[in-house]
Parts: sequence; structure tokens; C-alpha cells
Amino acid sequence: ATVFGDLRDGFSIRKLVKDTQPEAVIHLAAISPVAYSYDHPQEVFEVNALGTINLAEACLREVPNFKHFLYAGTSEEYGNQDKFPATEDAELRPNSPYSVSKVAADKYLQYMRAAYDFPVTVLRPFNTYGRKDNTHFVVERTITQMLQGKTVRLGDPTPARDFIYVDDHVDAYLTCLNNPKAKGEVFNFCTGRDISIKGLIELISKLTGFKGKVQWNTILARPLDIKKLVGNYEKAKKVLGWRPKYTLEEGLKKTIEFWESKLKSKT
Repeated sequence: ATVFGDLRDGFSIRKLVKDTQPEAVIHLAAISPVAYSYDHPQEVFEVNALGTINLAEACLREVPNFKHFLYAGTSEEYGNQDKFPATEDAELRPNSPYSVSKVAADKYLQYMRAAYDFPVTVLRPFNTYGRKDNTHFVVERTITQMLQGKTVRLGDPTPARDFIYVDDHVDAYLTCLNNPKAKGEVFNFCTGRDISIKGLIELISKLTGFKGKVQWNTILARPLDIKKLVGNYEKAKKVLGWRPKYTLEEGLKKTIEFWESKLKSKT
């Protein structure tokens, strides 16, 4: 059943959890666009941090046989690192209201693990792209603009990111859910390879056959940005047997096919 509610309403969340008695929770609910968080820091913190606390505490206190809480962390928690690729034990250096909210929730869940042996797994996926219902993120926004022949307007071309295809991301959750070894652990889910935003846009342009204009530095820069973000997934590979199945080009081709079909259905 689908239930509409607000993670910030602790009483409602607790009642829902008590009534449904879930064995496991995959907690994906969050306000995720980083840019949005700069102008709405309180809302983002309340939903992402306090909302996570409400849900996890409800599972701890209302479900006697609760088995597994999977938390969707983020690579943004790492911020600007000195060593690459980033491993799970790297110092967390959040540099946006969004990443601060995610680190706060992450730390609270680890406290619950230490204090109550709460069965939590923290997943830190890197930049996910693919079949989404929105165009808030760079891959989806660029693909839709290029397919429609629009001028593509972007910010700084130099930051580098580690992009993971959505099917690999989903597989990460299923792998953790079905493996007891995941409990109490933190895992990166990524490809271990980074590409600059400029390189990404050039690849999407090639795959879509785009002949239009790309205008750089036409979107406001973040107050603080992460210059490079690339992860190490060796722990997930060793403990869980997980590894990404899709290269960036393979994933982008599938994403382009998805948006071609989606845009045609709207016309």
C-alpha cells in the first residue's frame, strides 16, 4: 500500500511503523538536489536528518523483530578529499546544507548501531543517472535538452564525478538487503572512474548526435563545490561480491533510449 505522509511528523511515522511492522526498510526519502539546499537549508535538514531519525527510531522502538535498515547516504558526504579514490574510512567533509544533513543522519545511525546494535547499512552511492522521472540532475537535463535541439546551458566544466548507472545502484540495495554481512557496515557504490563535466557533455553530445550550442558558466556556481569526487568500491566487492556492470557509455546509451521514448510519448 502507498501511504502519503511527512518524515518530519514523528508521531505519524511511529504509528505507521507500528501498524505495518516492517522487517526491513530501504530509506530513500530525501530532498536531494544540492543547489536547492543552499536556499532551503532548514527544510533540507529537517527532512534528511530529523526525518531519518524519526524513521530509524520508530523501527528500533516499535518493531521487536526488525531486521535491516538500509540508509541512502551520498558521496557528497566526502566533500573535497586529498586522496583518490575515496574509501569509506575517509574523513567526511560536507560542504553544502544537503551533505551536512546526510552526514548528520549517517552519524546518528552509526550511534544507534553502537548503542543498540541497530541493524543498519549505510550506502554511499556516487552520482547516479538513468531512468528518472525528473531532469533536476546534469545527465538527464543535458540529454533532454540535446534531444529537443535546445541550447544547453551549464556551469563550471571542470569538476569531475564518478557516475553510476541506476541499475547498478538498485543492485547495490538488493545486494545489501540480502546479505547479513552488510549489517553495521558502510559501503561505497561507484565505478572507480571519474570524468569531468566537460568530458561527460562531449560524450552525451556524441551519443545523441547533438549539433547545437553548449554554453558554459551560465548557471550560478555553488558557494562551495567539490572539484573531484571518485570512489573506491573494493570493500563492496570483497564483502558483498558487488561490482558495477555498466560502463558510462553503456549506461548513457540506455538513458538516451529511455528519454527518447519518454519525450515521444509526450508529443
